[in-house]
Amino acid sequence: QVQLVESGGGLVQPGGSLRLSCAASGSGFSIYAVGWYRQAPGKERELVAGISSAGITTYADSVKGRFTISRDYAKNTVYLQMSSLKPEDTAVYYCNANRFAFSYWGQGTRVTVSS
Repeated sequence: QVQLVESGGGLVQPGGSLRLSCAASGSGFSIYAVGWYRQAPGKERELVAGISSAGITTYADSVKGRFTISRDYAKNTVYLQMSSLKPEDTAVYYCNANRFAFSYWGQGTRVTVSS
Protein backbone atom coordinates (compact mmCIF):
# COMPACT_ATOMS: atom_id res chain seq x y z
CA GLN A 1 0.00 0.00 0.00
CA VAL A 2 1.24 3.47 -0.94
CA GLN A 3 -0.17 6.76 0.25
CA LEU A 4 0.55 9.89 -1.76
CA VAL A 5 0.31 13.52 -0.67
CA GLU A 6 0.75 16.34 -3.16
CA SER A 7 1.75 19.85 -2.19
CA GLY A 8 3.12 23.03 -3.71
CA GLY A 9 0.16 24.29 -5.68
CA GLY A 10 -1.07 27.84 -5.60
CA LEU A 11 -1.69 31.00 -7.55
CA VAL A 12 1.07 32.19 -9.87
CA GLN A 13 1.30 34.79 -12.60
CA PRO A 14 1.87 33.80 -16.23
CA GLY A 15 5.55 33.18 -16.80
CA GLY A 16 6.09 32.18 -13.20
CA SER A 17 7.25 28.93 -11.64
CA LEU A 18 6.07 26.42 -9.09
CA ARG A 19 7.42 23.17 -7.77
CA LEU A 20 4.97 20.45 -6.89
CA SER A 21 5.87 17.62 -4.54
CA CYS A 22 4.41 14.14 -4.26
CA ALA A 23 5.44 12.58 -0.97
CA ALA A 24 4.89 8.87 -0.52
CA SER A 25 4.52 6.72 2.54
CA GLY A 26 4.35 2.97 2.59
CA SER A 27 6.75 0.40 1.36
CA GLY A 28 8.44 0.02 -1.96
CA PHE A 29 7.77 3.42 -3.48
CA SER A 30 11.06 3.36 -5.36
CA ILE A 31 9.89 0.48 -7.57
CA TYR A 32 6.81 2.33 -8.76
CA ALA A 33 6.52 4.42 -11.88
CA VAL A 34 5.07 7.80 -11.02
CA GLY A 35 3.09 10.17 -13.15
CA TRP A 36 1.87 13.71 -12.71
CA TYR A 37 -1.59 14.24 -14.17
CA ARG A 38 -3.77 17.29 -14.35
CA GLN A 39 -7.46 17.94 -14.77
CA ALA A 40 -8.77 21.30 -15.84
CA PRO A 41 -12.44 22.25 -15.36
CA GLY A 42 -14.59 20.50 -17.92
CA LYS A 43 -11.70 18.47 -19.29
CA GLU A 44 -10.47 14.94 -18.89
CA ARG A 45 -7.51 14.09 -16.72
CA GLU A 46 -4.32 14.03 -18.76
CA LEU A 47 -0.79 12.79 -18.19
CA VAL A 48 1.66 15.66 -17.91
CA ALA A 49 4.91 13.90 -17.05
CA GLY A 50 6.08 10.48 -15.93
CA ILE A 51 9.16 8.94 -14.40
CA SER A 52 9.98 5.27 -14.25
CA SER A 53 11.49 3.42 -11.31
CA ALA A 54 14.83 3.76 -13.13
CA GLY A 55 14.45 7.51 -13.59
CA ILE A 56 13.46 7.55 -17.26
CA THR A 57 11.21 10.51 -17.96
CA THR A 58 8.46 11.32 -20.42
CA TYR A 59 6.48 14.51 -21.04
CA ALA A 60 3.36 15.65 -22.78
CA ASP A 61 4.14 17.81 -25.79
CA SER A 62 2.35 20.74 -24.19
CA VAL A 63 4.87 20.93 -21.33
CA LYS A 64 8.13 19.82 -22.92
CA GLY A 65 10.89 22.28 -22.20
CA ARG A 66 8.90 23.92 -19.41
CA PHE A 67 8.28 21.14 -16.86
CA THR A 68 10.78 18.78 -15.28
CA ILE A 69 9.92 15.68 -13.31
CA SER A 70 12.41 14.19 -10.88
CA ARG A 71 12.48 11.85 -7.93
CA ASP A 72 14.42 11.69 -4.69
CA TYR A 73 14.62 8.04 -3.72
CA ALA A 74 15.90 8.80 -0.22
CA LYS A 75 12.95 11.10 0.49
CA ASN A 76 10.33 8.98 -1.30
CA THR A 77 9.28 12.10 -3.15
CA VAL A 78 8.64 12.96 -6.77
CA TYR A 79 8.79 16.56 -7.90
CA LEU A 80 7.35 18.49 -10.81
CA GLN A 81 9.21 21.70 -11.49
CA MET A 82 7.02 23.95 -13.62
CA SER A 83 8.38 27.03 -15.34
CA SER A 84 7.08 29.52 -17.90
CA LEU A 85 3.60 28.78 -16.68
CA LYS A 86 0.64 29.64 -18.88
CA PRO A 87 -3.03 30.19 -18.05
CA GLU A 88 -3.79 26.91 -19.80
CA ASP A 89 -1.70 25.11 -17.17
CA THR A 90 -4.41 25.90 -14.65
CA ALA A 91 -5.72 22.63 -13.25
CA VAL A 92 -5.74 20.30 -10.29
CA TYR A 93 -2.53 18.28 -10.41
CA TYR A 94 -2.47 14.71 -9.18
CA CYS A 95 0.33 12.23 -8.77
CA ASN A 96 -0.12 8.55 -9.44
CA ALA A 97 2.10 5.63 -8.53
CA ASN A 98 1.65 2.46 -10.49
CA ARG A 99 3.21 -0.96 -10.83
CA PHE A 100 1.51 -3.86 -12.58
CA ALA A 101 -2.08 -3.97 -11.33
CA PHE A 102 -1.46 -1.55 -8.50
CA SER A 103 -2.31 2.12 -8.88
CA TYR A 104 -2.50 4.80 -6.20
CA TRP A 105 -3.60 8.44 -6.41
CA GLY A 106 -3.07 11.46 -4.25
CA GLN A 107 -5.76 13.99 -3.41
CA GLY A 108 -4.47 16.64 -5.81
CA THR A 109 -3.11 20.15 -5.52
CA ARG A 110 -4.59 23.11 -7.35
CA VAL A 111 -2.50 25.30 -9.65
CA THR A 112 -3.95 28.56 -10.91
CA VAL A 113 -2.05 30.64 -13.46
CA SER A 114 -3.56 34.09 -13.69
CA SER A 115 -2.60 37.72 -13.61
